[in-house]
Amino acid sequence: MQPPLRPRDSGQVAVLAILFLGVLLGMSAVVLDVGSWYRADRALQSTVDAAALAGAQALPDDPGVANNLALEYAGKNGGGLDEVTISGQVTANDTILVTGKRPAPGFFTKLFGIDEVEVQARAVARTGTLESARWAAPFGVDEQHPMIQCRCFNQATDLELEKVGPGAFRLLNIDGSHGGSGPPILAEWIANGYEGYMPLGWYYSDPGAKFNSSQVTNALDSRLGTDMLFPVYRNTRGGGANFEYEVVGWAGYVITSYEIQGSKKNKLFGYFTTVVWEGIGSETAGAPDFGARALSLVE
Repeated sequence: MQPPLRPRDSGQVAVLAILFLGVLLGMSAVVLDVGSWYRADRALQSTVDAAALAGAQALPDDPGVANNLALEYAGKNGGGLDEVTISGQVTANDTILVTGKRPAPGFFTKLFGIDEVEVQARAVARTGTLESARWAAPFGVDEQHPMIQCRCFNQATDLELEKVGPGAFRLLNIDGSHGGSGPPILAEWIANGYEGYMPLGWYYSDPGAKFNSSQVTNALDSRLGTDMLFPVYRNTRGGGANFEYEVVGWAGYVITSYEIQGSKKNKLFGYFTTVVWEGIGSETAGAPDFGARALSLVE
């Protein structure tokens, strides 16, 4: 006697396979499109971050130009800016808020009725005077310099490196050290700036006139026509190896030429200029502003 025939189940397996394949395709569609949307979101965030920093370069002096710079930068990098707002956090007109949005199309998710999603981003940038600066050069500028007092930028002037105390010729140990730094170190600070952060405060003089050193003059030659950052001092104290300068801020300066006469009259010729510099912005209203500012994203 033959055993009873069992029903064939191959048709059921085919149906399940098709259903499972559909689920896999749907999951793949979601993964691929979500990844695409994430990249679009990151791209928009990068654009609004950079647009905010671009606009902040014109603050606080010209909010209109700041607005235009943010829009111009975003326009060159995919657009999508929705709103630009200028406000004050520490001082008037020191902060710019940029928001943006863009459509991010779906591809596989169109099968499920999702044609696109909207990605959004915001960035806040602030400009401020420098509380601490990197890449400064060792030449001290008297706060009473007439071009500093009138904020007269891009006008020819000179900086006299004459004696201001026993053995002090307006050269600062900007690394916070005490004693002579030597021509090689001074030349490095002039050519490249001091790589550490230099906060406000008192700094010892680098004693002696070392301008005749070929290392120093070669470093000066390498910086002709370029933006440099000089510490601005208000008061001095002490004497000899203990002579100090009170640094209260920084100023941008472009050297066009110089005059070196050993321990006699030494001068830098050039002009003060506004600069955006690497450093930490001040959180205090009323800090001296000599035209050197830091930019930062604050949110």
